[in-house]
Amino acid sequence: MAESLILSLESSCDETAGAIMRDGREVLSQFVASQTDLHRTYGGVVPEVACRAHMECLLPGVDKLFSEAGVTPGRLDAVAATHRPGLIGALLVGVSAAKALALAWGKPLVGVDHIEAHIAAAGLAEPALKTPYVALVVSGGHTNLYAVDNDAAGVERMTPVAHTLDDAAGEAFDKAAKLLGLGFPGGPLIEAAARAGSAGTFAWKNACLPGDGVNFSFSGLKTAVLYAARGMAGRKGPLLLDEKGVSDAAAGFQAAVVHALVSRTLDAARRLGVGWIALGGGVAANGCLRAGIRAAAGAAGLRVAIPPPRLCTDNAVMVGARAHKLFAAGARDPLSLETAAR
Repeated sequence: MAESLILSLESSCDETAGAIMRDGREVLSQFVASQTDLHRTYGGVVPEVACRAHMECLLPGVDKLFSEAGVTPGRLDAVAATHRPGLIGALLVGVSAAKALALAWGKPLVGVDHIEAHIAAAGLAEPALKTPYVALVVSGGHTNLYAVDNDAAGVERMTPVAHTLDDAAGEAFDKAAKLLGLGFPGGPLIEAAARAGSAGTFAWKNACLPGDGVNFSFSGLKTAVLYAARGMAGRKGPLLLDEKGVSDAAAGFQAAVVHALVSRTLDAARRLGVGWIALGGGVAANGCLRAGIRAAAGAAGLRVAIPPPRLCTDNAVMVGARAHKLFAAGARDPLSLETAAR
């Protein structure tokens, strides 16, 4: 595979990120600017707030990347950016910046799919990962299973084999945390509260497994948490659980989500006859999920590729890894490259 030096940008949701990478693996410099504190007041990501924050820190971040990497724009081979899926306004900030920089520097532009980048992060964590394999991408906006093989150019091709029928798992974490009075973002807070709880207190184990035997569903579990925490009064009702009850509900919620994710992923791996499972996305930073999928895969004789937590949440290193493979295979996008929310 040809060598490359690529600047990659990520702005699909509420993290502004950039990286300069050599050959899709060697990170010369990177940054991630989190917006968690900006959105905590609202209990979720506010698109316009996210867009403004991207605009404020993206180009100063790029300047810092070159300074830390010790390279100049003239040495780049390409500029890459996430162009789908995500918040459309947030994507536009990153893609517009990438277009302007590519035009100003006379460099090729490479558009990267956010989901494919999350899967590429698993390959960074485990270089031995080989196709075919099953990839689970689980985040605030996505809960999907993919069969991954190679196309004619030798680049990984992702074919959807399962998805959530309603909420994404990460979205359900955020909503459950809010119902339990824990705050935002929900994932780390649910995980922390669950450590002091008993998952068996609430009988939710199979709540995320629809009858089709393939896909996921998290809306019913979210409703179960609502009734346990607030009763029939609904979202505006007072919290009915004491501290122990909140911990038990958090543990039951987390156990149900992890059970669904692990069992459906193992089922897909068996059905497709693959030897590897890859995990990616923000929810992949959850310790219970990481341990659960490792244990289940090990018992089934399957190998697992899981990125470190810092590469599970949105970042530009994963974008650079995917961009390198696309660029080496000849991918070039015009300055008319469009963004897409889905």
